[in-house]
Amino acid sequence: MWTKISATAVPAVERFDWFTDIISSSLMPTALSSERSADFQADAAVLDLGAAQVSSFEYSHVRSRRTPALIRRGDPEQYHLALLTRGRMWMSQCGSDAELFAGDMILWDTSHPFEADCHPGEGTLNALVVQLPRTALPLRSGRTDRLLGRRIAADSGMAAVLAGFLSSLAEHGSTCGPQELRRLGGVVTDLAAACLAQRLDSYGELPAQTRARVLRERIDAFIDHNLADPALTPGLIAAAHGISVRGLHLLFREEPESVAATVRRRRLERCRTDLARPELAGRPVHDIAARWGFANAPAFSRAFRAAYAIGPAEFRRAAAAAVRLSPTA
Repeated sequence: MWTKISATAVPAVERFDWFTDIISSSLMPTALSSERSADFQADAAVLDLGAAQVSSFEYSHVRSRRTPALIRRGDPEQYHLALLTRGRMWMSQCGSDAELFAGDMILWDTSHPFEADCHPGEGTLNALVVQLPRTALPLRSGRTDRLLGRRIAADSGMAAVLAGFLSSLAEHGSTCGPQELRRLGGVVTDLAAACLAQRLDSYGELPAQTRARVLRERIDAFIDHNLADPALTPGLIAAAHGISVRGLHLLFREEPESVAATVRRRRLERCRTDLARPELAGRPVHDIAARWGFANAPAFSRAFRAAYAIGPAEFRRAAAAAVRLSPTA
Protein backbone atom coordinates (compact mmCIF):
# COMPACT_ATOMS: atom_id res chain seq x y z
CA MET A 1 0.00 0.00 0.00
CA TRP A 2 1.00 3.64 -0.36
CA THR A 3 2.92 5.12 2.57
CA LYS A 4 1.74 8.73 2.77
CA ILE A 5 3.12 11.82 4.49
CA SER A 6 1.85 15.39 4.41
CA ALA A 7 3.21 18.81 5.33
CA THR A 8 -0.18 19.71 6.79
CA ALA A 9 0.88 17.93 9.97
CA VAL A 10 3.91 20.26 10.29
CA PRO A 11 3.80 23.90 11.48
CA ALA A 12 3.78 26.26 8.48
CA VAL A 13 7.15 27.85 9.32
CA GLU A 14 8.83 24.43 9.36
CA ARG A 15 7.27 22.86 6.26
CA PHE A 16 9.93 23.70 3.70
CA ASP A 17 12.75 22.47 5.95
CA TRP A 18 10.69 19.33 6.60
CA PHE A 19 10.29 18.75 2.86
CA THR A 20 14.03 19.27 2.30
CA ASP A 21 14.81 16.65 4.94
CA ILE A 22 12.31 14.20 3.38
CA ILE A 23 13.89 14.53 -0.08
CA SER A 24 17.43 14.19 1.25
CA SER A 25 16.66 11.15 3.39
CA SER A 26 14.23 9.24 1.15
CA LEU A 27 15.63 10.08 -2.30
CA MET A 28 19.10 11.66 -2.21
CA PRO A 29 20.92 14.67 -0.72
CA THR A 30 19.76 17.71 -2.71
CA ALA A 31 19.98 21.49 -2.22
CA LEU A 32 16.49 23.00 -2.40
CA SER A 33 15.09 26.52 -2.43
CA SER A 34 11.61 27.93 -3.03
CA GLU A 35 9.77 31.17 -3.73
CA ARG A 36 6.99 29.79 -1.52
CA SER A 37 8.99 28.66 1.52
CA ALA A 38 6.84 30.79 3.85
CA ASP A 39 3.58 29.05 2.84
CA PHE A 40 4.97 25.83 1.43
CA GLN A 41 2.66 22.90 0.65
CA ALA A 42 3.71 19.31 0.08
CA ASP A 43 2.33 15.79 0.09
CA ALA A 44 4.23 12.63 -0.74
CA ALA A 45 3.47 8.92 -1.00
CA VAL A 46 5.68 5.91 -1.66
CA LEU A 47 4.72 2.51 -3.09
CA ASP A 48 7.37 -0.16 -2.55
CA LEU A 49 7.34 -2.63 -5.44
CA GLY A 50 10.44 -4.57 -4.50
CA ALA A 51 12.37 -4.29 -7.77
CA ALA A 52 11.33 -0.65 -8.08
CA GLN A 53 9.79 2.12 -6.04
CA VAL A 54 7.17 4.59 -7.22
CA SER A 55 6.74 7.92 -5.45
CA SER A 56 3.97 10.46 -5.83
CA PHE A 57 4.83 14.10 -5.12
CA GLU A 58 2.67 17.19 -4.87
CA TYR A 59 4.38 20.44 -3.86
CA SER A 60 4.77 24.19 -4.25
CA HIS A 61 7.53 25.84 -6.29
CA VAL A 62 10.96 24.23 -5.78
CA ARG A 63 14.42 24.74 -7.28
CA SER A 64 16.84 21.86 -6.78
CA ARG A 65 20.57 21.32 -7.33
CA ARG A 66 22.61 18.17 -6.90
CA THR A 67 26.29 18.94 -6.82
CA PRO A 68 29.36 16.64 -6.84
CA ALA A 69 29.72 17.27 -3.09
CA LEU A 70 26.14 16.16 -2.47
CA ILE A 71 26.68 13.08 -4.62
CA ARG A 72 29.70 12.15 -2.50
CA ARG A 73 27.56 12.60 0.62
CA GLY A 74 25.05 10.01 -0.57
CA ASP A 75 24.23 8.27 -3.83
CA PRO A 76 21.59 5.53 -4.24
CA GLU A 77 22.96 4.86 -7.77
CA GLN A 78 19.53 4.97 -9.34
CA TYR A 79 17.76 6.13 -12.45
CA HIS A 80 14.72 8.27 -11.74
CA LEU A 81 12.04 8.45 -14.43
CA ALA A 82 9.40 11.11 -13.73
CA LEU A 83 5.96 11.61 -15.23
CA LEU A 84 4.75 15.18 -14.77
CA THR A 85 0.97 15.20 -14.27
CA ARG A 86 0.46 18.87 -13.38
CA GLY A 87 2.58 22.02 -13.62
CA ARG A 88 5.76 22.61 -15.61
CA MET A 89 9.40 21.80 -15.01
CA TRP A 90 12.85 22.64 -16.36
CA MET A 91 15.78 20.27 -15.87
CA SER A 92 19.43 20.08 -16.93
CA GLN A 93 21.80 17.10 -16.66
CA CYS A 94 24.91 15.95 -18.55
CA GLY A 95 24.79 18.81 -21.06
CA SER A 96 21.10 18.41 -21.92
CA ASP A 97 18.19 20.49 -20.71
CA ALA A 98 14.46 20.27 -21.24
CA GLU A 99 11.22 22.12 -20.54
CA LEU A 100 8.41 19.79 -19.48
CA PHE A 101 4.66 20.18 -19.23
CA ALA A 102 1.90 17.89 -17.94
CA GLY A 103 2.06 14.56 -19.76
CA ASP A 104 5.84 14.68 -20.35
CA MET A 105 8.47 12.40 -18.83
CA ILE A 106 12.17 12.85 -18.07
CA LEU A 107 15.04 10.60 -16.93
CA TRP A 108 17.89 11.50 -14.60
CA ASP A 109 20.73 9.67 -12.87
CA THR A 110 21.45 10.25 -9.17
CA SER A 111 25.19 9.80 -9.81
CA HIS A 112 25.45 12.92 -12.00
CA PRO A 113 24.95 16.57 -11.02
CA PHE A 114 21.71 18.21 -12.12
CA GLU A 115 19.60 21.32 -11.75
CA ALA A 116 15.81 21.59 -11.86
CA ASP A 117 13.16 24.27 -11.46
CA CYS A 118 9.57 23.13 -10.81
CA HIS A 119 6.70 25.59 -11.31
CA PRO A 120 3.25 24.46 -10.20
CA GLY A 121 1.28 27.33 -11.71
CA GLU A 122 -2.04 27.44 -9.84
CA GLY A 123 -1.96 25.15 -6.82
CA THR A 124 0.78 22.51 -6.63
CA LEU A 125 2.96 20.56 -9.04
CA ASN A 126 2.21 16.83 -9.33
CA ALA A 127 4.62 14.12 -10.46
CA LEU A 128 5.02 10.36 -10.32
CA VAL A 129 8.62 9.18 -10.05
CA VAL A 130 9.90 5.64 -10.74
CA GLN A 131 13.11 4.86 -8.83
CA LEU A 132 15.16 2.05 -10.36
CA PRO A 133 18.62 0.73 -9.47
CA ARG A 134 20.85 1.30 -12.50
CA THR A 135 21.60 -2.42 -12.55
CA ALA A 136 17.87 -3.24 -12.93
CA LEU A 137 17.67 -1.92 -16.49
CA PRO A 138 18.83 -4.44 -19.14
CA LEU A 139 20.40 -1.61 -21.17
CA ARG A 140 23.99 -0.51 -21.49
CA SER A 141 24.45 2.48 -19.16
CA GLY A 142 26.51 4.39 -21.71
CA ARG A 143 23.61 4.33 -24.16
CA THR A 144 20.99 5.10 -21.51
CA ASP A 145 22.97 8.18 -20.46
CA ARG A 146 22.16 9.71 -23.85
CA LEU A 147 18.59 10.21 -22.60
CA LEU A 148 19.46 12.00 -19.36
CA GLY A 149 17.89 15.44 -19.06
CA ARG A 150 15.85 15.04 -22.24
CA ARG A 151 12.08 15.40 -22.61
CA ILE A 152 10.20 12.17 -23.35
CA ALA A 153 6.74 12.76 -24.78
CA ALA A 154 4.27 10.28 -23.28
CA ASP A 155 1.52 10.61 -25.87
CA SER A 156 2.42 7.59 -28.01
CA GLY A 157 4.37 4.33 -28.12
CA MET A 158 5.82 2.66 -25.05
CA ALA A 159 5.99 5.98 -23.17
CA ALA A 160 2.20 6.23 -23.40
CA VAL A 161 1.82 2.64 -22.15
CA LEU A 162 4.15 3.36 -19.22
CA ALA A 163 2.38 6.64 -18.38
CA GLY A 164 -1.01 4.90 -18.41
CA PHE A 165 0.31 2.12 -16.21
CA LEU A 166 1.73 4.61 -13.67
CA SER A 167 -1.54 6.53 -13.55
CA SER A 168 -3.44 3.29 -12.94
CA LEU A 169 -0.92 2.32 -10.26
CA ALA A 170 -1.45 5.65 -8.51
CA GLU A 171 -5.19 5.02 -8.47
CA HIS A 172 -5.32 1.32 -7.61
CA GLY A 173 -1.96 0.44 -6.03
CA SER A 174 -3.34 0.78 -2.50
CA THR A 175 -5.64 -2.22 -3.07
CA CYS A 176 -2.84 -4.61 -4.10
CA GLY A 177 -1.29 -7.17 -1.79
CA PRO A 178 2.47 -7.75 -1.27
CA GLN A 179 2.73 -10.49 -3.91
CA GLU A 180 0.87 -8.38 -6.48
CA LEU A 181 3.09 -5.38 -5.72
CA ARG A 182 6.25 -7.45 -6.33
CA ARG A 183 4.85 -8.56 -9.70
CA LEU A 184 3.98 -4.95 -10.54
CA GLY A 185 7.58 -3.97 -9.71
CA GLY A 186 8.75 -6.28 -12.49
CA VAL A 187 6.16 -4.80 -14.86
CA VAL A 188 7.26 -1.23 -14.09
CA THR A 189 10.90 -2.16 -14.66
CA ASP A 190 10.10 -3.87 -17.98
CA LEU A 191 7.94 -0.98 -19.23
CA ALA A 192 10.57 1.58 -18.25
CA ALA A 193 13.27 -0.44 -20.03
CA ALA A 194 11.07 -0.77 -23.13
CA CYS A 195 10.25 2.95 -23.11
CA LEU A 196 13.92 3.92 -22.97
CA ALA A 197 14.98 1.24 -25.46
CA GLN A 198 12.42 2.51 -27.96
CA ARG A 199 13.87 6.01 -27.63
CA LEU A 200 17.37 4.59 -28.20
CA ASP A 201 16.22 2.45 -31.16
CA SER A 202 17.52 -0.62 -29.32
CA TYR A 203 14.28 -2.43 -28.46
CA GLY A 204 15.61 -5.65 -30.03
CA GLU A 205 18.44 -5.74 -27.47
CA LEU A 206 16.02 -6.32 -24.59
CA PRO A 207 15.82 -9.88 -23.21
CA ALA A 208 13.11 -12.01 -24.79
CA GLN A 209 11.32 -12.38 -21.45
CA THR A 210 11.18 -8.60 -21.00
CA ARG A 211 9.80 -8.12 -24.52
CA ALA A 212 7.13 -10.78 -23.88
CA ARG A 213 5.98 -9.08 -20.67
CA VAL A 214 5.96 -5.69 -22.35
CA LEU A 215 3.89 -7.08 -25.23
CA ARG A 216 1.40 -8.40 -22.67
CA GLU A 217 1.05 -4.91 -21.16
CA ARG A 218 0.67 -3.33 -24.60
CA ILE A 219 -2.13 -5.78 -25.35
CA ASP A 220 -3.82 -4.94 -22.05
CA ALA A 221 -3.73 -1.24 -22.93
CA PHE A 222 -5.00 -1.96 -26.45
CA ILE A 223 -7.96 -3.93 -25.06
CA ASP A 224 -8.88 -1.13 -22.66
CA HIS A 225 -8.75 1.48 -25.41
CA ASN A 226 -10.88 -0.55 -27.83
CA LEU A 227 -13.57 -2.10 -25.62
CA ALA A 228 -16.30 -0.14 -27.42
CA ASP A 229 -15.46 -1.81 -30.74
CA PRO A 230 -17.77 -4.82 -31.31
CA ALA A 231 -15.09 -6.24 -33.62
CA LEU A 232 -12.56 -6.53 -30.76
CA THR A 233 -11.77 -10.24 -31.10
CA PRO A 234 -8.63 -12.29 -30.44
CA GLY A 235 -7.97 -12.19 -34.19
CA LEU A 236 -8.10 -8.38 -34.28
CA ILE A 237 -5.93 -8.06 -31.16
CA ALA A 238 -3.33 -10.46 -32.55
CA ALA A 239 -3.22 -8.71 -35.93
CA ALA A 240 -2.81 -5.30 -34.30
CA HIS A 241 0.32 -6.55 -32.53
CA GLY A 242 1.85 -8.54 -35.38
CA ILE A 243 1.44 -11.96 -33.79
CA SER A 244 -0.67 -15.05 -34.52
CA VAL A 245 -3.83 -15.88 -32.60
CA ARG A 246 -2.01 -18.92 -31.20
CA GLY A 247 0.80 -16.64 -30.01
CA LEU A 248 -1.76 -14.39 -28.35
CA HIS A 249 -3.31 -17.30 -26.48
CA LEU A 250 0.16 -18.43 -25.38
CA LEU A 251 0.72 -15.01 -23.79
CA PHE A 252 -2.45 -15.55 -21.74
CA ARG A 253 -1.81 -19.19 -20.82
CA GLU A 254 -0.71 -18.37 -17.26
CA GLU A 255 -3.53 -15.88 -16.71
CA PRO A 256 -6.72 -16.85 -14.84
CA GLU A 257 -8.88 -16.12 -17.92
CA SER A 258 -8.64 -16.27 -21.71
CA VAL A 259 -8.34 -13.30 -24.05
CA ALA A 260 -12.05 -13.38 -24.92
CA ALA A 261 -13.02 -13.71 -21.25
CA THR A 262 -10.82 -10.71 -20.40
CA VAL A 263 -12.54 -8.58 -23.04
CA ARG A 264 -16.01 -9.68 -21.87
CA ARG A 265 -15.24 -9.03 -18.19
CA ARG A 266 -13.88 -5.54 -18.83
CA ARG A 267 -16.87 -4.66 -21.01
CA LEU A 268 -19.24 -5.83 -18.29
CA GLU A 269 -17.35 -3.78 -15.70
CA ARG A 270 -17.73 -0.65 -17.86
CA CYS A 271 -21.46 -1.37 -18.33
CA ARG A 272 -21.91 -1.91 -14.60
CA THR A 273 -20.22 1.42 -13.86
CA ASP A 274 -22.38 3.29 -16.39
CA LEU A 275 -25.60 1.68 -15.17
CA ALA A 276 -24.86 3.05 -11.68
CA ARG A 277 -24.25 6.62 -12.91
CA PRO A 278 -27.23 8.89 -12.14
CA GLU A 279 -26.48 11.16 -15.11
CA LEU A 280 -27.01 8.20 -17.46
CA ALA A 281 -30.32 7.12 -15.90
CA GLY A 282 -32.26 8.18 -19.00
CA ARG A 283 -30.16 6.15 -21.41
CA PRO A 284 -31.66 2.74 -22.29
CA VAL A 285 -29.83 -0.32 -21.01
CA HIS A 286 -29.28 -1.63 -24.54
CA ASP A 287 -27.61 1.69 -25.51
CA ILE A 288 -25.14 1.35 -22.66
CA ALA A 289 -24.49 -2.25 -23.66
CA ALA A 290 -23.88 -1.20 -27.27
CA ARG A 291 -21.59 1.60 -26.09
CA TRP A 292 -19.24 -1.06 -24.70
CA GLY A 293 -19.35 -3.48 -27.61
CA PHE A 294 -22.38 -5.64 -26.79
CA ALA A 295 -24.35 -5.64 -30.05
CA ASN A 296 -26.89 -8.26 -28.88
CA ALA A 297 -29.08 -7.01 -26.00
CA PRO A 298 -30.39 -10.43 -24.82
CA ALA A 299 -26.86 -11.87 -24.86
CA PHE A 300 -25.68 -8.88 -22.81
CA SER A 301 -28.43 -9.40 -20.22
CA ARG A 302 -27.49 -13.07 -19.86
CA ALA A 303 -23.78 -12.26 -19.52
CA PHE A 304 -24.48 -9.52 -16.97
CA ARG A 305 -26.68 -11.80 -14.85
CA ALA A 306 -24.10 -14.59 -15.02
CA ALA A 307 -21.37 -12.22 -13.83
CA TYR A 308 -23.26 -10.33 -11.11
CA ALA A 309 -26.23 -12.57 -10.21
CA ILE A 310 -28.64 -9.76 -11.07
CA GLY A 311 -30.07 -8.43 -14.35
CA PRO A 312 -28.84 -5.06 -15.68
CA ALA A 313 -32.22 -3.31 -15.23
CA GLU A 314 -32.53 -4.62 -11.67
CA PHE A 315 -28.98 -3.55 -10.91
CA ARG A 316 -29.70 -0.04 -12.21
CA ARG A 317 -32.80 0.27 -10.00
CA ALA A 318 -30.86 -0.96 -6.95
CA ALA A 319 -28.02 1.48 -7.63
CA ALA A 320 -30.47 4.38 -8.00
CA ALA A 321 -32.18 3.44 -4.72
CA ALA A 322 -28.80 3.31 -2.97
CA VAL A 323 -28.00 6.81 -4.22
CA ARG A 324 -31.35 8.16 -2.97
CA LEU A 325 -30.76 6.65 0.48
CA SER A 326 -27.16 7.84 0.73
CA PRO A 327 -26.65 10.78 3.16
CA THR A 328 -24.26 12.39 0.64
CA ALA A 329 -26.59 12.00 -2.37
